[in-house]
Amino acid sequence: MPTIIHTIQDALTYNISEVQVEGSWNLGDVPELKMHSIHAYPAKFPAFIADKAIHLALKQGIKIKTVSDIFCGCGTVALEAKVNNVDFWGCDINPVATLITKAKTNSYDLIKLENFYQNTKNVFFNAAQVNNIYYAQANERIRYWFEQKQFNELFKLKNAIYATPQGKYRVAFECLFSSILKSTSKWLTKSIKPQVDPNKNIADVWECFERQYKKFIKCLKEIPQSSSKIDISTCSILTKKKLPNVDLIITSPPYVTSYEYADLHQLSSLWLGFTDDYTSLRKGTMGSAYNSETFNYDILELNDTARNIIAELKANDKIAKAKIKSIARYYIDMQKATEQCYQMLNMQGMALFVIGDTEYKGTQIHNSKQLVESLIRSGFREVSVSKRKITNKILTPYRDENGKFTNDKEKREIYHEEFVIIGRK
Repeated sequence: MPTIIHTIQDALTYNISEVQVEGSWNLGDVPELKMHSIHAYPAKFPAFIADKAIHLALKQGIKIKTVSDIFCGCGTVALEAKVNNVDFWGCDINPVATLITKAKTNSYDLIKLENFYQNTKNVFFNAAQVNNIYYAQANERIRYWFEQKQFNELFKLKNAIYATPQGKYRVAFECLFSSILKSTSKWLTKSIKPQVDPNKNIADVWECFERQYKKFIKCLKEIPQSSSKIDISTCSILTKKKLPNVDLIITSPPYVTSYEYADLHQLSSLWLGFTDDYTSLRKGTMGSAYNSETFNYDILELNDTARNIIAELKANDKIAKAKIKSIARYYIDMQKATEQCYQMLNMQGMALFVIGDTEYKGTQIHNSKQLVESLIRSGFREVSVSKRKITNKILTPYRDENGKFTNDKEKREIYHEEFVIIGRK
C-alpha cells in the first residue's frame, strides 16, 4: 500500500526508506507501441505508466477529457493519451522534444505520406553535387561531428525534405531526419554524453533515412484511430501564463543532476535551425548546471525539505558552491511547477509524478521528499507515495567510464528505483 500524506507535518516526517515497491508500476501488461522508439531520447518515460495512470484515474471516478504532461519530452504520455482517445496538452522547453512529439501524435494519410516520401527521394537523388563551400561555411559544431561525405548527403536530404510544404508531413520527415543524425555522425553510439567515437563505422545517410521511414509506416499502422485533440507547446511550464484546464497530469520532471538535454540534442538543434548556438538552449532548463550562473536565491524561498538538502550539500566540502546554487534553483523551480500543476487541474483532478532520488559526491538527495512537500504546500489535499523498480533491461544499474550503461558490477552504480507520487486536488 502507498504511503498517504495529508499535511505538511506528514510530508516532513515520513520515512522514505519505509515506502514499499508497488509491483503494478514495475511492468506493463501489453507490448509498448513501436512508435515510442521512432526517435532516441534519454531517460524516456515508460509508456505503460501513462496508460496505467489513465486507467487508475478512471477507476477513481475522474472523468478525463484532457491529460497533460508539463515536461512532455518525446511525447510518450501524449501518444498514450491519443491511444486512449482523450485530449492532450503538453509542453517542453526543448524544440527537438516537441518536434518528436508532434511527429508521433499527428494523424496522417498514408497515401499522401508515401507521395511526399517519393518526392523527397526523387529530389535527393536528382540533386546536383553539393559544393564543398557549404561544408567549409557550416557551423563549427556540425563540422566537428560530421565528415564531409555525410554532411553533403545530409545537406541534400534536408533540402529534399524542405521541398515538402510546411505542415505535419514535413514535421514527420524532420523527425525522421533528426533520428538519423547520431548514426551518420562521429557520435559515440548510445553514449549519454557528447563523445566522439574515432573508430565508428559511420552509416549511410539515405539507407538510414529509408529504414526510418519504413519503420515509421509500420508504427503508424499499429496506432488505432482516435478523435483526440493534441496540443503541443514549446515553452517552459514555469513561465506559462495562460494555463489549460486539465483533469490528469502525468509527468516525470528532469532530475536535479539531470542530463544536459541541449547538449545531447545539439545535432538536431543545429541541423534543423532551432539555434546557431546549441548552448543557448540550456537557458531556462530545469536541472541544467548552466542555468544558475547569475542566479541568487533567498534560502527562505526553499521549502523545509529543500533547505535541509542544501544544508547537507554545503556540509560536503567536495561540492562546489556553483553546484549547490544550481540545485537550489532546481528546487525553487520544482515548487513553481507544482503550483502551476495545481492551477491547471480541475477540482478532483489528479497529478502523477515519476521521480527518483539521486546522489552527488556521497550526499543523498531526496527529490521525492522535496516534491511531496511541494505538492502539499501547493494545495493538494492528499499525496500518495509508492515505489517502482526500474526493470527496463536498457537501464542496467551501472555506468562505465564513458557514461554508457553496463552490467559490470565493478563500475559506478546508479539508481534502480524511483517513486510514483500522486497528488489529488
